[in-house]
Amino acid sequence: MTAPRLYVDSADTERVGRLLAAGVVHGVTTNPTILERGGRTASEIPSLYARWVEEGAQEVFFQTWGGDRDAFLRNATGILELGERVAVKVPATAEGFAAASVLVRDGASVLVTAVYSVAQALACASIGVRYIAPYLGRMRDAGLDGADLITRMQAVCEGTDTNVLAASLRSPQDIVELRLAGVPYFTAAPDVLDALLHDPVSDSSAEEFDAAMGRLGA
Repeated sequence: MTAPRLYVDSADTERVGRLLAAGVVHGVTTNPTILERGGRTASEIPSLYARWVEEGAQEVFFQTWGGDRDAFLRNATGILELGERVAVKVPATAEGFAAASVLVRDGASVLVTAVYSVAQALACASIGVRYIAPYLGRMRDAGLDGADLITRMQAVCEGTDTNVLAASLRSPQDIVELRLAGVPYFTAAPDVLDALLHDPVSDSSAEEFDAAMGRLGA
């Protein structure tokens, strides 16, 4: 089984920086909504990339835009020029699939995002994209069995070069549940990742250890 990998899904530079400095996450994922929520503009994408790479990100994801194949490809060119650790996100639309196919043939690291069906996951694997991002929370909001759908996506991607990078994860249990189903990669907001790292019993045990060392004269 592929070793698990965590990403932080945010444009909050302070919180992203802390997680990168701690060595907890492999990289950073963003999309236009996340950038807007973080008060960022498209002109800041190069500086964000440079900052996060300097802070230790092994991969940084930015989403291309434009609505049609040619616009997606044109804007993806600017993203790819940022550096070797960048990956391009492309939406799972007919035009997005057409653009993703070209980008993959050109050697780009591509993630097809907002994948909602097993059939779309199969199409991604046939193209050879590196990642797909199904949105667990949004699936559940739509009344779908998101965990089952993502598990089946993982099954159709097995043995290919395409990896499931699960997104819209709202609790540590979401991550654990999908990992037990074989999903390798996960991206989540800083609050979810912080919760993943903490347990009240662990915290109280650590306090007891420190108190004991104090009594030992350390």
